[in-house]
Amino acid sequence: MEQKTLVLGVIGADVHAVGNRILDYVFSQAGFKVINIGVLASQEEFIRAAIETAADVILVSSLYGHGEIDCRGLREKCQEAGIGDILIYVGGNLVIGKQDFSMVEKRFKDMGFDRVYPPGIMPEVAIMDLHKDLNF
Repeated sequence: MEQKTLVLGVIGADVHAVGNRILDYVFSQAGFKVINIGVLASQEEFIRAAIETAADVILVSSLYGHGEIDCRGLREKCQEAGIGDILIYVGGNLVIGKQDFSMVEKRFKDMGFDRVYPPGIMPEVAIMDLHKDLNF
């Protein structure tokens, strides 16, 4: 079976590296080829890495609460770059303050994200979703 490639990184001015390393390890152990672009990553860096590696998924992480601002327009930039159909997952502390997660999820799905994960979700949930979404 062909290995699936995912681009992993922490978007925006976020420097939360520990979670990023954990996700890299867990997804690698689950059989994915992980292209980890690290922390402080721009939308363009995610897209460039996805194009260069022919990635199947972009997995955006954000822990400092500004994910909604940092992620706005990512789907459109993917479309402009010719990878409009790529799966895009996002997770973490995506907004500031206590907000109903179903509303946060709706806003991100309206922005073109395929999967949206709340803080504290176990990576195994995303792995199961990846297997479903990629028929892998």
